[in-house]
Amino acid sequence: MKEIALHILDITQNSIRAGADEIRITLNESVTDDLLSLTIADNGKGMDQESCRRAADPWFTSRTTRKVGMGLPLLKMNAGLAGGGMTIDSTQGKGTTVDATFRYSHVDRPPLGDVSGTIALMILSNPSINIVYSHICEGTEWSISTREIKDALGEEAVTDLTIVRSIREIINENVAEMRNFRKGYDKY
Repeated sequence: MKEIALHILDITQNSIRAGADEIRITLNESVTDDLLSLTIADNGKGMDQESCRRAADPWFTSRTTRKVGMGLPLLKMNAGLAGGGMTIDSTQGKGTTVDATFRYSHVDRPPLGDVSGTIALMILSNPSINIVYSHICEGTEWSISTREIKDALGEEAVTDLTIVRSIREIINENVAEMRNFRKGYDKY
């Protein structure tokens, strides 16, 4: 996968297949610390210790439709190539958390890609799941959630394409505003 946004899409699909009704996605950018981190946490069915240990093995999958699982192995590989790493923490019946870190300035770090479009797509495709997206730049945090959007909309459907476009624009505007306060961002 060539973008962080594609990793987000893939890992959240795992969460949905695991029966999660809440998925928390956090991107943390810090030029100061030369670090980009991605955390995806869900409240799905979780994994036993053996499955958790093997989850980053491309030849292991719990899916019956194919014999390989590439999402987590590719995330681990991309994080490692960019001077970072990946961990998985899971408890059966409670959920799973995937943490990946990348050196922010590393030439092999995948670009963020269309994160706002990915989050908007996840909300559109899964209106019954509370998707919480948080973005942190140099310690300043901004977040949005399906639940907050539904509360603000009242009777309007969160799946209306105009609403989805607005969600994407809101994410882009808020992240851009945080980045404008961050000194030295343009060099990366």
